[in-house]
Amino acid sequence: MAATMRSFFYALLILNLLGKGLCHCTSQSIKVSQNGTGKEVKGKAEYKVTVTNTCQCTQTSVTLSSGPDSFSTVEAIDSSILTVNGNTFSLTQPFWSWSKDSKQVYAQILKMRRLVRAVREVRSAVKLQEGGSLLNSFGRRQNPSVKPAPVTAYRPLQNDEIDRYKHHIMISRALHTPSAKDTSGDAGQAGPFVEYERRIAAQELVDGDLCQVVTLKELQRLYDDLVQSADTCRLDRYAASDKAGRSRWLWSRFIPQNSYSPIKGLYLYGGVGTGKTMLMDLFFDQLPSNWRKKRIHFHDFMLNVHSRLQKHKGVADPLEVVAEEISDESVLLCLDEFMVTDVADALILNRLFRHLFRNAIILVATSNRPPDNLYEGGLQRALFLPFISTLKERCMVHEIGSSVDYRKLTSAEQGLYLVEEEFSGLLKQKFEQLIGENPAHPQQVEVVMGRTLQVPLGANGCAYFAFEDLCDKPLGAADYFGLFKKFHTLALEGVPIFGLHNRTAAYRFVTLIDVMYENKARILCTAEGTPIELFERIVAVSDAENLAPRTSSRSRKNDDIDICVDNELAFAKDRTISRLTEMNSREYLEQHAAMLAAENQISEEDAVLA
Repeated sequence: MAATMRSFFYALLILNLLGKGLCHCTSQSIKVSQNGTGKEVKGKAEYKVTVTNTCQCTQTSVTLSSGPDSFSTVEAIDSSILTVNGNTFSLTQPFWSWSKDSKQVYAQILKMRRLVRAVREVRSAVKLQEGGSLLNSFGRRQNPSVKPAPVTAYRPLQNDEIDRYKHHIMISRALHTPSAKDTSGDAGQAGPFVEYERRIAAQELVDGDLCQVVTLKELQRLYDDLVQSADTCRLDRYAASDKAGRSRWLWSRFIPQNSYSPIKGLYLYGGVGTGKTMLMDLFFDQLPSNWRKKRIHFHDFMLNVHSRLQKHKGVADPLEVVAEEISDESVLLCLDEFMVTDVADALILNRLFRHLFRNAIILVATSNRPPDNLYEGGLQRALFLPFISTLKERCMVHEIGSSVDYRKLTSAEQGLYLVEEEFSGLLKQKFEQLIGENPAHPQQVEVVMGRTLQVPLGANGCAYFAFEDLCDKPLGAADYFGLFKKFHTLALEGVPIFGLHNRTAAYRFVTLIDVMYENKARILCTAEGTPIELFERIVAVSDAENLAPRTSSRSRKNDDIDICVDNELAFAKDRTISRLTEMNSREYLEQHAAMLAAENQISEEDAVLA
């Protein structure tokens, strides 16, 4: 039996190595020589760098144009691994030797990666063209004569400094596949801080928020760290495969692999409307598109996790398998609106993220609550507390302390939010105007795990619901996400004022608005009160203690007994009020119209029906 197990183990070892495409190379050589013609192109000599394995698994070619004002020799890229002999630069380093000392092997690999990393940085500098912290840091590292930028600003470089480091680099990688593919990808932008200043200069953002500037410095720090560690975050879309991912998971069954990222993530929290989501999206959009990165709403992320768990029911530890799948897809995970209200989510988060962090996942999250207040008052919270410790260990925690709700600084309301029931006829008229000549009829929408959601009336991307059909029934985020995959506009009739008697419906309404906001969906509704009035009976424990004593007069209405004391809901209501206000603004409707125009190839004027 033991011999059989040993044979099985060795077979797995061989299969794993073959699956990864590893080879038993004894050395790798780098040779940099001047182009055989010796001609100068526009005053710049051309050099060719060739990196080859002795087993010919891969071949990397780099063509570098270098002039007297920039790099007089290729040695300037990394003098520690290139030697100069006239116009020829060469070096042979041990690349891979079968060693029991994993640290020694890793150090050898790092030596050979240094040249590639330096070339990538030059390529990033070319893409920038103007300023940015990466170009600044690169210039200072390669030429000490370039003065550093002030600590308090990510200033653009002057033209003479830019010209000094403006190179033309082509990188190609040939694999043993039918056709060679360029996997170098784009080099990203200058970073979130530069983009933030550009948007302010273009009057796309409101200027003067010091709290956002401080937060941007944290995001810029993370951006710079990621760029410096680009090898960790890049995804080779052509070399990676599902087979390699499964092989890595199978190998981990025998040898536990803990590979925490050297870069800590970032957990941003603050009040509603302070710009958390905008800042995270700005950071995310500046990263190169070929990196393994994902930006997703927390509700949607957890639905995806539960769906994956269903597919791996028979596995001993399905959470570990799910974590491996997520890690293969993304190294940088950006979660918006991190809010734990479901006990099922709370019980699996610690184990899930423990596996994710061990797989070198870097987390960037936004939330209305600090980590210590997550899932406060929830069932079995003691089982959730270890996750808070794990989160604080792997992420820098930063508070956005702004008292301004920027979502309420939009222009006057342009949407359709009608108070009082008698306006239901006007809501139906607006719905008919939106669907045009398309007849409305009952429809059925597929959600998750084979379930369906009945739509009372739907046509032309618009759905019509009574409030009780959407929020009084046992529906959740999965149903709402499924609904807005098919519909872009919701006409909702009869939103009530929330209190103790309909607290569950209030939770569903909060989730509904979150999902609509995430999907840039449009809402038209009739309600018993303004957004603030809908939630005025929802209070936190601290607010309830400060309420003035009330009499028990029978002549008074049931307002007193309908007060709902719920910390989680009281915390979420501010976000919902803010989002309802923004979703009826002209700016939001223009974004909605632009989305429809892009999807349907129509003009924004035709898409907007204000």
